[in-house]
Amino acid sequence: LADSICAFTGHGSVDDMLDAENKRLAENLATKVSRLKSLAYDIDREADDQNEYLDNMDSNFLSATGLLTGSVKRFSTMVRSGRDNRRILCYVSVGLVLVFFLLYYLVSRVQR
Repeated sequence: LADSICAFTGHGSVDDMLDAENKRLAENLATKVSRLKSLAYDIDREADDQNEYLDNMDSNFLSATGLLTGSVKRFSTMVRSGRDNRRILCYVSVGLVLVFFLLYYLVSRVQR
């Protein structure tokens, strides 16, 4: 094909056309590479942000575990103690169940 084009138009103009086409393709490729580089940078930054978020969640879960462990120890101590503490424990338990159902009712009414 290049030989037939050379015969009609001359050798120099075909080289110029091919050179221009190569430059256009190289610029197109450079644009795509630049876009991919930017995308890779954004992915790296997002991964770093997500890792930092997960690290913070891990420390939050550890502190919540510590709080729950302390609460369970206090609860166990209260259960093992005298009769008056058991009565208070029953009142608190019933109160918590009632608060749970009240919150459930309120949330279900808000969602309607």
